[in-house]
Amino acid sequence: MKVTLVSRSGKEIVKGGIELTDSATVADLQREIQKRTKKSPDRQRLTLPVPSGSRERPVVLNSKKSLKEYTDGNSRTLTIIFKDLGPQVSYRTLFFFEYLGPLVLYPVFYYFPVYQFFGYKGERVIRPVQTYAMYYWCFHYAKRIFETFFIHRFSHATSPLSNVFRNCAYYWTFGSYIAYYVNHPLYTPVSDLQMKIGFGFGIVMQISNLYCHIILRNLRKPEGDGGYQIPRGFLFNIVTCANYTTEIYQWLGFNIATQTVAGYIFLLVAAFIMSNWAFAKHRRLKKLFDGKDGRPKYPRRWIILPPFL
Repeated sequence: MKVTLVSRSGKEIVKGGIELTDSATVADLQREIQKRTKKSPDRQRLTLPVPSGSRERPVVLNSKKSLKEYTDGNSRTLTIIFKDLGPQVSYRTLFFFEYLGPLVLYPVFYYFPVYQFFGYKGERVIRPVQTYAMYYWCFHYAKRIFETFFIHRFSHATSPLSNVFRNCAYYWTFGSYIAYYVNHPLYTPVSDLQMKIGFGFGIVMQISNLYCHIILRNLRKPEGDGGYQIPRGFLFNIVTCANYTTEIYQWLGFNIATQTVAGYIFLLVAAFIMSNWAFAKHRRLKKLFDGKDGRPKYPRRWIILPPFL
């Protein structure tokens, strides 16, 4: 079998193509591409050509499948679009560094006299809500790091290196922004009852979020694959993206207890981002599980935030 490798502009990547056996897999092709281009398989995105004018998304080749599965069954030639994804890092590395920042930076504002550098010279009195907020915050990000290494199973092994800088900028900046205001010497605490309601609700949501991630973990095999499946059990019986729902609600609990503009801005931005992800996943699952040709029909559920979305 001869594989012609071209860029999206049509330029041939490997002159003369690549000759492979009829039983070759996509992984075999990736190894051959690496020999000729020095691009590791993690950097390679291989797709089938899309007819001109078509709005269909290109088919991404699965490394575990045979190349023959992507031909018409008789053809001994195959044209594949190659895209270099650039330098990659593992998802565990990406998540570790994005969560490490807020985990380390927040206590700096709590424990150290950083407000002297912002012009505040008076005596600082630490309120109970500020102490509980620091524990709550650190528990959340320590939990996220724990989930990264011991709970999550990733469908893709790597992410572009540039995402490390983008994600760290997002988490580290918001972490410092919120920590500055919650731990400020002039911070005005909410009532004791409101604090208890907020943190109590938030902790329940944090534990629920962990359980949602365990349910999602069990949908994938240890090696990370398993395709899309309908999540079932617990809050997933009523909400498509219960993991995002509990993530949003745990930050709502934090903000009820601490009541800062910075915290609510972070909540709104995070809710907007996760809602977009949830809508995309909901549409994808409804399309995949349409009840046709023996496929199950996706049940009627809220997308992310009952009773609104």
